[in-house]
Order: sequence, then structure tokens, then C-alpha cells
Amino acid sequence: MTISNRTPLLDGVVYPADLRKLPESDLRQVADELRNELVDAVSVTGGHLGAGLGVVELTVALHYVFDTPRARLIWDVGHQAYPHKILTGRRDRIRTLRQGGGLSGFTKRSESEYDPFGAAHSSTSISAGLGMAVARDLKGGNNDVIAVIGDGSMSAGMAYEAMNNAGSSESRLIVILNDNDMSIAPPVGAMSAYLSRLLSSKPYRSLRHLALEVAKKFPKGVENTARRAEEYARGLVTGGTLFEEMGFYYVGPIDGHNLDHLLPVLKNIRDSEERGPVLIHVVTQKGHGYGPAEAAADKYHGVTKFDVMTGAQAKGASGPPSYTSVFAKGLIAEAEADERVVAITAAMPSGTGLDKFAERFPNRSFDVGIAEQHGVTFAAGLASEGLIPFATIYSTFLQRAYDQVVHDVAIQRLPVRFAMDRAGLVGADGATHAGSFDVAYLGCLPDFVLMAAADEAELMHMVATCVAIDDRPSGVRYPRGEGVGVPLPARGTPLEIGKGRIIREGTKIALLSFGTRLQECLKAADELQALGLSTTVADARFAKPLDRDLIRRLAREHEVLITIEEGSIGGFGSFVLHELATSGALDKGLKVRPMVLPDRFIDHDAPIKQYDQAGLNARQIVDTAISALGVSEALAKPARA
Repeated sequence: MTISNRTPLLDGVVYPADLRKLPESDLRQVADELRNELVDAVSVTGGHLGAGLGVVELTVALHYVFDTPRARLIWDVGHQAYPHKILTGRRDRIRTLRQGGGLSGFTKRSESEYDPFGAAHSSTSISAGLGMAVARDLKGGNNDVIAVIGDGSMSAGMAYEAMNNAGSSESRLIVILNDNDMSIAPPVGAMSAYLSRLLSSKPYRSLRHLALEVAKKFPKGVENTARRAEEYARGLVTGGTLFEEMGFYYVGPIDGHNLDHLLPVLKNIRDSEERGPVLIHVVTQKGHGYGPAEAAADKYHGVTKFDVMTGAQAKGASGPPSYTSVFAKGLIAEAEADERVVAITAAMPSGTGLDKFAERFPNRSFDVGIAEQHGVTFAAGLASEGLIPFATIYSTFLQRAYDQVVHDVAIQRLPVRFAMDRAGLVGADGATHAGSFDVAYLGCLPDFVLMAAADEAELMHMVATCVAIDDRPSGVRYPRGEGVGVPLPARGTPLEIGKGRIIREGTKIALLSFGTRLQECLKAADELQALGLSTTVADARFAKPLDRDLIRRLAREHEVLITIEEGSIGGFGSFVLHELATSGALDKGLKVRPMVLPDRFIDHDAPIKQYDQAGLNARQIVDTAISALGVSEALAKPARA
């Protein structure tokens, strides 16, 4: 490996122990070199950039002050952890980020001892940190536990549940609020830095403790008045009243890019012997230190490969529109026709296409923040008043609101429409964002209509179908990435509920697809046809209600029936098998082979490679059919060559 001579200090830092050998006066240069290395690496790999740029100084300071990995350092979400990875023995692999066999784009326990907790969904750090702190206390340990959480993640109820629990605990936990967007901080400057050093210092905290103990000697009313006066005085000066009320000792705000401000405060907190939770409020800027990122509206939150000098991101070859954009097109068309159509997202407007919807209908688009539970019940409330809400949430993010889906939507038969982006495998984001389970976890709910789009035109029709379903909940799943290039209607047409379609007629093998594996089924059918194996291809469209007539016909007219889906066991294939078993269709020798995602999590890689690992590409469909028939693989290979 060749390391640039533009980073002489960073070149000597393989692990944090190396960093801690340097004088404090060198840390500014280390941070500058770390920022340069981060920009250079992500320009090659693509990935999350803005958040990492914003925490470069904080990352250096934390690893310098605290004895990691003995000190547990937890990064909420993890997309800001690239600088952390560079400093913790992974610099030589940093240009493999989010690539097959390379580093994860998030923290990952199996990747490094410096990643004590894996994350890719937000707002888990305080809960995990409190668990680690309590475990430490029960085991008689004395290591520090530090959770770094962004202001966006603080919009989730889970963060407050954790703070409420931590605030009533005596376990020592350090929470760092990385505030790079919220307007909760007064201007950061010399006075703020001075107050933060003062409030975190041992003399102040000891004096405060003494004053509160003295106050206890007075009558109760006087004691409470003194306590409130002290807390609110600190709150007015520092903005910390909310956190103090939740039981945290609040310090801040601190300039997160000024090491002279950060280091003394972190040292004071590290050296304190007081128990209980502490919150350090650090103000940072996304994209800090890299001009193109600072100037961009999204601060380069997520980027493709780019030119370091100009910041210009590489553009892929133009192709069919993405499913996300087609969903937005379909929803906008429905909203233009019916003013009751509204849309909800949980902090992912651009990721779900609702940014386009919001441009057209700003008063009918609602971003609830990272609060999927609230978002689903909010949608239920909208539905109960006769509106037509689309809860547009990634499949894996909807998992966080399952109780609300069951109790607040399904039991009440409220017509909330769930649009589930990122269905199936998702490439560089890996297992954490792969929509593998929604068919199983929604399909088991009574009276739930569940669809999967085989192509982008089907997606538009399914959006229209969701609008038309006004007596029960419904959902449509669709993948990340481009469509297949079919013509798009101006507006979708509602489908007949529970009815699939035959795409190609055959006689021996039936391939029944649910979702976008339909194109692979058609490729497989061509290959099987070349082998003399007549093959039917059908698009189920619905997992619930099932097209029972179609399934029974396929079972009756073919020797082999193969179901193919981009989901886990317990989903569409299981529903089909149940129907075949209860109808007696399995009693006459039919060979059935369900093809689902394997019983393991699939790491990040190119999607086509992921589906090869999953065994859901055309080649594996052909092999499954041949195996079911008992035809020799050796006879099939020459024809396939």
C-alpha cells in the first residue's frame, strides 16, 4: 500500500494508541490530514461524506482523550464513522468501503474491536450505551462508555426513552449530542467555551454538589426553589434545561471544530468521579472543511464517486428511471386527481421520492423525522378522517413501527397505504437496509392487501390500486435502483385485487414470480426453452390475497412449480405452499420449489453479485427447475454454453 506523503502525521497513526503518543499541538494537523484522507477515499468509493467531515475533530479528540477500545465508543447510525475507521487500524482498507469483501459503510462488531456496537438504523446508541454501562457496573469495571448521537437521531422516540431510563440511573454514561442542524444552540464562542470548561470542571461540580447538599438543610420549599434557580440559570446560559430535567448533567454547547475547546471538556468529564449520565452538546457543521460539501444543500450526505478538486460527482450512464422516481410520479398523478391523497415520510424525503411530491404539494407532504412509530399512527389518524395517506417508508425502517402497523392500522382496518422502498437486496448498504422480511411480517396480518411491482409500469398501477382500496390497509413493495425500461402511463390504472397475470405460456415448468425477479424468470424461461423444457412465466402481483385460481391452474397444468421472490422464508412462497397443501394440489405428485432469500444476512456488494449469492438469478432458477425434474446437469451444460 502506498500512502500519500501529504499526511505525514496520519501515516504514523495506525491505532488510537499511536495518536495518544502525540503532543496536543499536533492534533490540529492530524485532523486536517484525516479530513484530506477522508475526502480522497470517498471520492474513490462513494458513500456518506458530509457527516464524517463534520466529526473529524471530534473523532480525533475522542480517541485522544479516551482509552479506546477499552472505552466503548458508539457511533449512532454509523455513517459518520469513516474517520473513526481510518484511525482504528482500517486505513489500508478504507478504499474498499461498501464494496464486496470490503469495509462496511457502518460500524460493525465483526469488523473491529473498536466497533463495540453495530449500527445503520438511527437512535440506538444511548440505549446500547446504557446497557454497556450497566453491564460494566455489574461486572465491577471502570471503563468509559461514550455514545455519539446526531441531532437528527434525537427526533426518534427511542432516544428519549433511553435518556429517561439513563437519567434515573446512577450508571456513568457519556452522551455526546452532535448538533449539526438543529437551532437549539446559541452562538458558540469564547464565553460558551469558558462556561463549558467551568461546568465540566471538578471544582464547579463539587461546589454545585455542596450547594445542593446545603439546600437540603432548608425547608422543602426553599430547597426546591434553590435547586430550580440553579438549574434554570444554567439552562438560560447554556440551553441545557431539557437534558437537565431528564436527569443528565449538561455541558455545552462547544465548538466541535475547535480542539482547544473540545479537549479540556472531554478530559474534565473523563476525570470526573461523579456517577450518573452526562450530555456534552457539540456543535458541528456537515461537510466542514471541504468547500463543495459546505456549499451543497445536502452537504454531500451521500455521494457517488467524485472529483476531489471540483466536487463534481460521477454520473452513471442514463437508463430507465428509478423505481423511487416512478413511485413519486405515480403518487403525484393520484394526488392531482384526488385532493385527499397525502404522503408521510420518516426523515427520508429524497430517498423515498417524496421531495418531488412535496414540491408539488407542500401542504400534503409530512416529514415526521426519524419517528416511524409516530408516522404510522399519524397516518392512521389521517385515514380515520377520510384522507388517503401513503406511509412511504423503507422496508427495513417500517420494521421499527410494527406494533403500530398491527394495533393502530390493521386491527382497525384503516386504509393506510404502505409504500415500501428498498425491497429486496440493496447493494452497498448491505444487510441493514435490505428489505427481506416485509412480505412475511405484513402478510400474516388479517385483511392486508400486499403487492409487489414487477416493473415500473406495474408500480404506477399498484399506486393507483392502493388509492382505490378504501376499506383496509395495503402495501406495495419495490426495489432500489432502475426499472427495466417499459413505457409509463400518465397515471396508473387500478388492478383487480388478488389477480395475477400470465406473461408466457408453457406446459412443463411454471415460474411464478412475485416482484422484480420477473425479468430473471423470463431469462430462465428462454434458457429452459432452449433445452426443450416448455416453461410458463407468471407474475403473481399479489401475495395477499393470493390468486388461487392462477395457482391451482399452474399446479394442474405443469410438472414443476417454482415460486421466486426477493424476500425471506415465510413470505409469498409459504403462502403458495399453504394454498397448494390445503387445496389438495400437492397430493398428485406436483413438484414445488420455493426460491427465497437464504437464511443468512448478505453483506454489501453489487446487487447482481448479491442475488447470485442468494441464488435468485436466472442461472439458479434454471438449475432449480432441472434438479426438480431430475434431468442431468451434465446434459444441460452444453446447450447452455
